[in-house]
Amino acid sequence: MTMKLTLAAAVALASTAAAACDRATLDETARRYITAQSLAQPKYIRALAEETTYIENGKPANISTGILSQALKIDHSRTIHDTTNCGTYTELIVTDPKHYVIGTQTYLDANTTKITKIESLVTDKDDWLFNAQHTLYYALQENWDVIPEAKRNSRQVIQAAADAYLDLFQKGSGSIAVPWADNCRRLEGGLYTAPGDTCNSGVPSGVDLVNRRYLIDESLGVVEVFLNFGGPTGLPDSHEFRIEGGKIRYVHTITVCAEFNCGFGDPPAQLSEDLGW
Repeated sequence: MTMKLTLAAAVALASTAAAACDRATLDETARRYITAQSLAQPKYIRALAEETTYIENGKPANISTGILSQALKIDHSRTIHDTTNCGTYTELIVTDPKHYVIGTQTYLDANTTKITKIESLVTDKDDWLFNAQHTLYYALQENWDVIPEAKRNSRQVIQAAADAYLDLFQKGSGSIAVPWADNCRRLEGGLYTAPGDTCNSGVPSGVDLVNRRYLIDESLGVVEVFLNFGGPTGLPDSHEFRIEGGKIRYVHTITVCAEFNCGFGDPPAQLSEDLGW
């Protein structure tokens, strides 16, 4: 009898945890976060835990005085929902009057549905290849819609594609079979893959991308990775991948620099071009 009760309790607990982190809960969490950022009202964020961790650009911060204290006119937002890891990732693009590209990972406790961690990367004019208007222009041209269920990849396939790309930075071109789509496009800061070019272009070697934190949404074929670029104390960085048919279709990156454009001087001239809105 005791064994039966214990088993029943375990099943009930597992069901509760699974139900607590459903897509509707995560969607509400993301929508409230976007509203909070739009109105500079952190209080609108859904159900913070007593000891919620808030991190901004790789450092512990005060949620009341960080980027959430600024009311931002959001031109574009896109969110993924990870029901397995109980988290969301939201990309925000702001171009008027302030210019930001923000990526935020949010994690919930599966049992209480309270937020345990919020981590944001907030990039502006001093950061890597930054141009929010260019980022917005290219992001709006892409298709990140829901993938039909019969064509979806597993979490393992989606993450493996991202890891192959990220491992390439350390091991170098030709060392790893990266599943590139023929029409792969990378949006690196505000710089987009040029016509006739490939996502394999410009990838360095000997660079460690470590401390990876994954969120995966199988319905969208997306894996979002927060990491440190250049080793354990490296730059705060986000790489987000759209995987279609097991191949990398889109890559979005944002990198927080310690100095203007991460010490690489002026960005390429094409980042100053008028894209003809």
